[in-house]
Amino acid sequence: MSTVTERTPEQLSPVIPKTMQAVVCHGPEDYRLETVDVPTPGPDEILTKVELCGICMGDIKTYRGAPSFWGDAEQPRYVKPPMIPGHEFVCRVVALGPGAEKRGVKVGDRVISEQIVPCWGCRFCNHGQYWMCQKHDLYGFQNNVQGAMAQYMIFTKEGIVHQVPDSIAPDEAILIEPLACSLHAAERANVDFDDIVVVAGAGTLGLGIIGAVRMRNPKKLIVLDMKPERAALALRMGADEVWNPAEVDVLAKIREITDGYGCDIYIEATGHHKAVNQGLAMLRKLGRFVEFSVFNDEATVDWSIIGDRKELDVLGSHLGPYMYPRAIDFIGKRKIDMRDVVTHKFALADFKEAFAVMERGDKSLKVVLEP
Repeated sequence: MSTVTERTPEQLSPVIPKTMQAVVCHGPEDYRLETVDVPTPGPDEILTKVELCGICMGDIKTYRGAPSFWGDAEQPRYVKPPMIPGHEFVCRVVALGPGAEKRGVKVGDRVISEQIVPCWGCRFCNHGQYWMCQKHDLYGFQNNVQGAMAQYMIFTKEGIVHQVPDSIAPDEAILIEPLACSLHAAERANVDFDDIVVVAGAGTLGLGIIGAVRMRNPKKLIVLDMKPERAALALRMGADEVWNPAEVDVLAKIREITDGYGCDIYIEATGHHKAVNQGLAMLRKLGRFVEFSVFNDEATVDWSIIGDRKELDVLGSHLGPYMYPRAIDFIGKRKIDMRDVVTHKFALADFKEAFAVMERGDKSLKVVLEP
């Protein structure tokens, strides 16, 4: 009787084709499925095969031509087409460029690279603040750092690479990047035991923020979302209560449970301008507002609330710096349970349908592409 021994991923010798399928952005709403060359890794670069690529609202806003990405009279254009989108991904190493072995990975390893590709030479990078790099290349937004809506992608020599255990299911591994962002937002909020925290939005980022805030054990964690189907997941993540602003006077209710003071911390994760003014109204004096969103529309606020009336701390939150190892650990050990967050999966060729499902948000959370 013969015995067949299954080879581990690192023992496999992948056959790399010359061409691949990729979604290529040529301009707003001009995204095309194309056959392009598989990239060749240069010195210190890593060629990977894409396992899954997530779609976020930033991708949708880029697709629709949002000025924050494409620029207008008040801000420069950020994106550099033609480019392959996709900044949320989990991949498998298939080839190493010259010298790339010193980066601590080998063929067959399952990997992720942080979405920011730092220059490592600006004042921010030199002070360890790499997520605010002045050059600020992000995978999937510039044509020198192509993204993951393709069968293969390059991790550039400047990229920050982390290994992903095979024990983490694909539908959870694809959530490492958004969870890292959520962890950073929760850290910016600096939650204390006595705090009453309100999180606006129970989408993918909001759910991660809920899980991260719950680990800090606030006095009360309240979630606001207008989609009833998200309430169960928000409660599982650790919310004490979920309120629907379309059905409940959330301002009156927060004042009722806080003796009229308001909440201590408000974390905005919807990207809707109305949620900003809602948060400023719900916060107590000397409260803390954390913003993690990209807006389609301008959010106009009464700055006298922030300064003269309440003396609020208003904090931004960008990307997930230093949080990827924690995100991988928390997902792997189910300290934050990301199961059931991925609701839809599409082939690369069906990217337009995937975009539409993500944009509608009808019973969908994380929508992913499987190249």
